[in-house]
Order: sequence, then structure tokens, then C-alpha cells
Amino acid sequence: MKYTRFFLYASLAVITYLMLLAWQEDYPPEVNDGADLAPATAPALDAALPDGGIASDEPDLPAEPPGQTGATSPLQATMPAAGSGRSGLIQVTTDTLDLQIDPLGGDIVHLALPRFLRDIDIPDDPFVLLESRPGREFIATSGLVGNDGTDSESRAAYRAEAGAHELAEGEENLTIDLRLRTETGVSVTKRFSFTRGSYLIDISFLVENGSDQRWRAIPFGQLRRHDFPDPSAGSRFTRSYLGYVVTSDDDPYREYDFDDIAESSLVLEQDGGWVGLSQHYFLSAWVLNDAVANRYTLRRSAAGQFIGEFTSAPLELAPGATGSTTMQLYAGPKDQYTLAEISPNLDLTVDYSFLWFLAAPIYWLLTRIDSFAGNYGVSIILLTLVVKLIFYKLSETQYRSMAGMRRLMPRMQQLRERHGDDRMKLQQATMDLYKKEKINPFGGCLPLLVQMPVFIALYWVLMQSVELRHAPFMLWLNDLSVRDPYFVLPLLMGATMYLQTRMSPAPADPMQAQIMRLMPIMMTVLFLWFPSGLVLYWLTNGLLSILQQWYITRKIDAEYAASTSR
Repeated sequence: MKYTRFFLYASLAVITYLMLLAWQEDYPPEVNDGADLAPATAPALDAALPDGGIASDEPDLPAEPPGQTGATSPLQATMPAAGSGRSGLIQVTTDTLDLQIDPLGGDIVHLALPRFLRDIDIPDDPFVLLESRPGREFIATSGLVGNDGTDSESRAAYRAEAGAHELAEGEENLTIDLRLRTETGVSVTKRFSFTRGSYLIDISFLVENGSDQRWRAIPFGQLRRHDFPDPSAGSRFTRSYLGYVVTSDDDPYREYDFDDIAESSLVLEQDGGWVGLSQHYFLSAWVLNDAVANRYTLRRSAAGQFIGEFTSAPLELAPGATGSTTMQLYAGPKDQYTLAEISPNLDLTVDYSFLWFLAAPIYWLLTRIDSFAGNYGVSIILLTLVVKLIFYKLSETQYRSMAGMRRLMPRMQQLRERHGDDRMKLQQATMDLYKKEKINPFGGCLPLLVQMPVFIALYWVLMQSVELRHAPFMLWLNDLSVRDPYFVLPLLMGATMYLQTRMSPAPADPMQAQIMRLMPIMMTVLFLWFPSGLVLYWLTNGLLSILQQWYITRKIDAEYAASTSR
């Protein structure tokens, strides 16, 4: 009994804490997200940064990795400040991407996703993944550094044949070439290749060494970001990791948030691999599948930006020779099956926490159900039904134990009246009664504990699935990733919880009984802020549990009546 009471008190404390977090989420203090700050500039060394950190003296562009021939000092070419007069941007439109390329460096400074709206109530306003605004910059840079790199002393100034490109109807591929020619006679073409239906961009550097000297440069790619909130995040209960991710031989999936990088930089070497910026539903990542040594770095620049970058194996060309190197940029939704095909371990950015081994098959089942249901609300209901069927036998064991406990309640009350305050005799008499009636007092708890990991894994699946973002169900529920605007689902869920408590035997301890009566109210208040997709799952689970308990209890009572009438 002491353990039960402790568990209930601990649960009450946790639920109260989560309710306070939910309140703070919906009524936060006013803060500036950085959208209206002055343009970012590179402060002097050790200048105080807005978040209280200390500026690093690291350059904007990467240094050549030590141990390779050629220059070893940091390369001091710097990036244009966000909003500092970028002009002549090249517009690119495909069925999945709407982006802008700066001819100065050939960087992607804006990228929107037409298939994902910023706000479900505002049509034709796509979600912006990459952007370049004062104090709120998140861009993908790439180029060539090193002895002869076109981005070593200043950013490469490319020329484009046209200022706008569009993937035409009926075409599967779109290729855009940016060109430059150096004073020494070296021609460099930076080629962007897009594919219909894909969020993966191939970026190639095609070099023709027209000089009379050996030419050498190092390819690099960066994801540069200010520390501003995740624009795709929902409520506190659906907010997931925001920060850099990288893979390595020692650990297939490693997370480093902005605070980690502010404390210390990370450097690792990996054949192939990737480095990315992960947010709730979307991922931006540089991917290098070639089996060559790449150097990955996570650091903070002198301008206060956070940088996830790679430098790859040098590209070396003899006079008159030609060569190329290719890297890939993924910028799109976290579709774990697509990510798994792009690069090993990239699908781990869909983070199911420690229950991934349960969440993965649950997600597979959810997608299979939705393939014929065509509505994620209906798919959640059907998935919940399947889970309940799988655990039917465990639930039957649980309800049998509860039914047995309910039958013993009058006799247990007699024992309490007989033994009064003698707790030792009361406990011994109670255990003897359980043994005589062949009832396990923990039989109602153990099946529930076995099912809890599955329920938690299902919670993570629904929280992480980009498919739920802006997914409609019915009537007023047009987005399963946000809370029910009229709180209908949470109130119905609370009603089902109340009915379940009425159907279950009341605890003998009056304090425990009072807590159980208050539990539906507390859970209802908590679930007011949960995404409607998650509340729909809990509501469906509650309704099915009520039907299941009613059916099994009637069956057990009939069996007991038949056995006692003989």
C-alpha cells in the first residue's frame, strides 16, 4: 500500500509540473525572436554576444584541415552579412522547392517548401526552411577553399545564364550552371541539379585547369544559423530537438545543440557521412556518400553564427586537366524512409528516443493503414484498434484481476473492521484472502506496465510524424498537429477517464481514492494543450478500453455466477 501511495503522489506531482509548463507555453513572457534586430556584423574578438556568450575568433569559412599539403592557417574570406544588400538572386522553382541562389558564392540563401504551408489558414504561403534576414539567418553555403580555391580570399563571383529557372511540366530534371573564370585561366562551373518529387539537391563543381600550374582546392559546405526558435515547433508537448546532428563511426547519431557548441567546438573525421540541422518536422543536411575522408566541424563563428560544416578531400588537377566533385544538400521533411535511402543513419534524425525499436514498426503500421484509409485521423483510430487487439489477452488478465478485487471488497472491509489499527494482522489476513481466492493483487497493474512502453512509443511516433502536420481529420479538426481549438476532444477524453474510474474498484485508502477521482480532471486540463492527433489516440484508447472492460467483466461475472450455482 505504501508503494501504491508513493506512486500516486509522484504521478500527481509530475502532472502538476507538466500543467505549469503548459501554462507557461501558452502565456509566455514577451520576447524578441530576433526578426527585427539590426543586421549581423562581425564583432571584435571577445565582444559580448546577445545571448551572453563570447564571440569566437574563428573565420566564417573553413580552414584547410591540418595534415594536408598546402595552407594550414584559417582562411579569412568572410560571408556577406544577412540583409546586407544581396542582389541579383537567382530564382529556382520546382514542384517541391522554391529557392534563391546568391551568385556571390553560389549559396542558397532562401528555400521554401511549396507542399508545406507556414500556416494552414493562409494559402499560398509556403513554409520557409532557409532564410536570410537580419539576426535570423539560416543558409547553406558551399564552395572551394585552399591554395587555389575560388572562395579563399573572397567569395566566388559566378555568372548565370538566366535569373529565373523553373522545372517545366513533364520534365523530370532541372540543371542550373553558374560559371566563373579566374585570372589564371581556371574555369569553374557550379552546377545545381534538381529532380522532380525530390528534396535532394546535387551540387557539383566542374573544374578545367587552363593554367600552366598545378591547381588544388578543397570542397566545403556549411549550414549557418543564428540561434532563433524553431518555426515548425508546436506546443511544448510536441517540441522536439533543435540543433546540429552528425554521424560517425563511433556513434551513428549524435546531437549537439547551440549551447553545446557555444561551450566547445566539435571536430571529427568520417568517410562519407553527413552533417545537418534538425528541427521538429524538417531537416537540412549536407550528405557525402563517396568513400573519401571528410572533416566535420561544429563551431561558432566570429559573427556569432553557429556553423555545421564539412571539408572534403582535395581536388587536384594538373595543367590542362579537368575534374569534378559532388556534394548533396537535403532540405525537406523528415520522411524516415526517404532519408534511409539517401545515406546510412540519416533516418535516425527522426528521433524516437530510447523506444525506437518499438516506434519504428508502429510507424510502419501507421503508414500502411493510411495508405488505404487516406485520413490520418481515421488511421490513428484504426491503429489504436489494432494495438488494443494485440494486447487483448493482457487486458483480459487485468480486468479479471479487477473483477476479483471488486468481489472481495465487502470481505476486505470486514477484515478492516475486525483488525482495526493492527496493520500487521490486517495485512496478513488480506494476503491469506488473496491466496484463498486465487487472486493476484498486482494482476491489474502488471499488464498495464507491459503495455506502457508501446503506448509511449506510439506517443513519440505521433509527435515526430511530419504526416500529421496540417493533416485534417473531420469537421473543425483541420490540423492534427495542434490542439483542438474548441477543446472538444480533451473534454471527451476526460469523460472517458472518469467513466473508467467509476468502472474500476475504488482503492481502500481514502486518500488514494480521492486522488483517483481527481485524476480525470487533472489529465483533462493537461490534455487541453496536447495536439489533437495525440488526444484522438487517447480518446479512442479510452473508449475501446471501456467497451473491452464492459465485455470482459460481463463475461467474467457470468462465469463466476455459473461456477457458484453448481
